[in-house]
Amino acid sequence: MKKKLILTLLLGTIIFNVACSKNSNIEDTTNEQTSSESSTSQDITISKESENKNEYAELLQFSEINQGEEIAVLKTNYGDIKIRFFKEQAPKAVENFITHAKEGYYDGLTFHRVIDTFMIQGGDPNGNGTGGESIWGEPFENEIDIQNLRHFNGALSMANSGPDTNGSQFFIVQSDSLQESDKESLGYFLENQEEEQNGIKVKDVYPANICKKYLEVGGTPWLDGQHTVFGQVYEGMDIVNKIAKVAVDENDKPLEDVIIESIIVEEYK
Repeated sequence: MKKKLILTLLLGTIIFNVACSKNSNIEDTTNEQTSSESSTSQDITISKESENKNEYAELLQFSEINQGEEIAVLKTNYGDIKIRFFKEQAPKAVENFITHAKEGYYDGLTFHRVIDTFMIQGGDPNGNGTGGESIWGEPFENEIDIQNLRHFNGALSMANSGPDTNGSQFFIVQSDSLQESDKESLGYFLENQEEEQNGIKVKDVYPANICKKYLEVGGTPWLDGQHTVFGQVYEGMDIVNKIAKVAVDENDKPLEDVIIESIIVEEYK
């Protein structure tokens, strides 16, 4: 019964997020169970092609970086964090972040919300999770691609206050081990790939290679389908981990500022 409940809740959540979204205004952003701005129904579909596969293609987030690929170096007062982007899968989120970075929007801002073994969040000019806007001056829709991008440890994702409310805030997943409940669920999914919920098989939403990668590297799988993953840390997770361990107040705000000094966008060499 417990296994069936886990299956129903997790598959139901991601399928629901895949199926619908509505606009809302930016207020507070990421919380421990729901952390980003969501997506439109046209962006998220479970294709017939994927229904016939037990495992998706190579995991994009961990593929080799190509020479000339555009990357970003987040220079913080704790060290540098290097990030790659996924322009094809999340074009608006990538354009928004890179344009803000090039124009100096993020310079001097802080990681205003830090939760160890969950994520570090920044990009708010107000420094408290209530502000920020996109380069278009209005919230933009989610771009969810669960076939290619997930909330693995080190994922760069958009923070939001509900579906399609992306602005300037972002977070980096910092969780190199899963919660026990997630380990149990993913282990169950791995062993029961053919089981169905509302006509959707487990392998269509949590294929074997996704389950294995989560169990290997960690992450926050409950955020899949809710937030736009648009980048991945490929160097500097030691800095992310260091930031995640700073002392914080009751609102998860660091007692001493963790500052984004600048963000340099350049080609990977």
